[in-house]
Amino acid sequence: MSDSNKTNPPANLYRLNVEEFNRIIHLGVFETQDQVELIEGLIVRKPPGDKSHPLAAKQAMLALLRVLSPGWHVASSKPVVASQWSKPEPDLAVVRGEARDYLERDIRAGDVVLVVKIAKSTLEIDRTFMARVYAGSGIPVYWILNLVEQQIEVYRKPAPDHYESREDYHFGQAVPFLIEGIDIGPIPVEEILP
Repeated sequence: MSDSNKTNPPANLYRLNVEEFNRIIHLGVFETQDQVELIEGLIVRKPPGDKSHPLAAKQAMLALLRVLSPGWHVASSKPVVASQWSKPEPDLAVVRGEARDYLERDIRAGDVVLVVKIAKSTLEIDRTFMARVYAGSGIPVYWILNLVEQQIEVYRKPAPDHYESREDYHFGQAVPFLIEGIDIGPIPVEEILP
């Protein structure tokens, strides 16, 4: 969602921006930064994944690395500055350059061509709320590895508050993987889902 379309929080709430959130994280207010993320100005506790979550993340990362072009890398559980008010942490992101390019700076939405969320208990949140955050930031492609229905949901064509296209891929099919309009190659669903 664009910053101009956001509603203001009630008068008794304070909405954090990314800079303020970063300061809080660096102060060590939370035991680890991995427990929370900033979504539309709110500090959100991340739910724990189940036993299939790490396997899905590993398989998806290996599948992406197998077809990835030089000049791109896969970031695992790294926050992405999506807007002035949001710094979500997708499970995976395909990011321009090398990991060392981001030692001194945050990954920003403009650096990312694909974000991947692994969803079971968070499926509806990932389909609606998180899709709105990623689309609003202009990230071209968003995948949900839907562990409930055993499918990969591919969202494309970001608009200010949603993706205009969604296609679902099942076992026996292959997910097209494009970077900046160039077809890098299809990835079989079996290589990604546990």
